[in-house]
Amino acid sequence: METMLNWLSAHADRIVLLAIVLVAALILAKVTSRLLRKFLERSNVPNASIFINLTRLMIWLFAATIVLRPVFGINPTTLITALGVGGLALSLGLKDTIANVVGGFGLMLGKVVTPGDIVTVSGVTGTIKDITWRQTVVEERGGNDLIIPNSVLNTSLLERITPAAESRVTIPFTAKAGSDLSDISRRIAASVERATADATSPDTSAVVNFTGFTPYGVEGQVLLFAKPGVLLSTVRDKAVRALADAEFIEQRAAIGQ
Repeated sequence: METMLNWLSAHADRIVLLAIVLVAALILAKVTSRLLRKFLERSNVPNASIFINLTRLMIWLFAATIVLRPVFGINPTTLITALGVGGLALSLGLKDTIANVVGGFGLMLGKVVTPGDIVTVSGVTGTIKDITWRQTVVEERGGNDLIIPNSVLNTSLLERITPAAESRVTIPFTAKAGSDLSDISRRIAASVERATADATSPDTSAVVNFTGFTPYGVEGQVLLFAKPGVLLSTVRDKAVRALADAEFIEQRAAIGQ
């Protein structure tokens, strides 16, 4: 006990300095993280944890350089030189991590994707939850989180889905042969808009396109845009029912398949 007390007495100044620096770094990291998050939310820079995490890392590295010489007796310059000598080996061992960090910055600064975007990656569709210094978190439609390394996401086929495309419903149809296409287009649009008025966006109208001819008549498709929160299947069902009994639709051809 006496030996321990003597050691504490001899190194009291170092212990106090270490405690002060650690507490100051902890407080600074928390305050800076909150301020940076608010700044990102109000700016055009995407709000992702990669920026906050790297800021915290810089704060802790700066705190470490402050206490190295007075507390541990290590010259920061010597340590940096030693790290420089072993930098090649370190970079080879951490090449995947470095690639992920660089990839994350590329995704964010290039605004390729941002949190909240709806994307399709390798056939999986979901919403970007966060981009960290190593990986991107995508929430799948089923609620599961898909973890993708940033370096992989940078080299994968990535499709960003716009809100309009996400809410779009396409219903194929076949109009009877010999029909006036302008009149059919107007009647189809009026019919489906009336049937889906409570489920589609009031800011968009039905779009009718004709795509070709078949032995049954003229093929086409009508595009509708669902309201936020309305299932696409609900809009499709209402539109198909509206066209199912229409006299200008060829009933021998499938509708909405």
